Amino acid sequence: MAAPLAVHLEFGGGAELLFDGVKDHHVTLPGQSDPWDMKQLLAWIRGNLLKERPELFVQGDTVRPGILVLINDADWELMGELEYQLQDKDNIVFISTLHGG
Repeated sequence: MAAPLAVHLEFGGGAELLFDGVKDHHVTLPGQSDPWDMKQLLAWIRGNLLKERPELFVQGDTVRPGILVLINDADWELMGELEYQLQDKDNIVFISTLHGG
């Protein structure tokens, strides 16, 4: 069984409004038999942190278009996107690039 993971989640560019306006979340993910990946993290965020309008943050099992995801300051597309296996102390940033006009 894998040990619990401590990760830092940050929401910006308006995405924080879906999380009661809280930008920074230091969370501990419970230990489980398989390593945590981004797909599981997004499901966990939706079930545990997301306060309103999930359709503005997730689409299916991934983030909706227009949300930039950085894993330890690198674009998640370079890290394997949904398949990236989380490491203890990872810093994951979600930035909404969609703004009204």
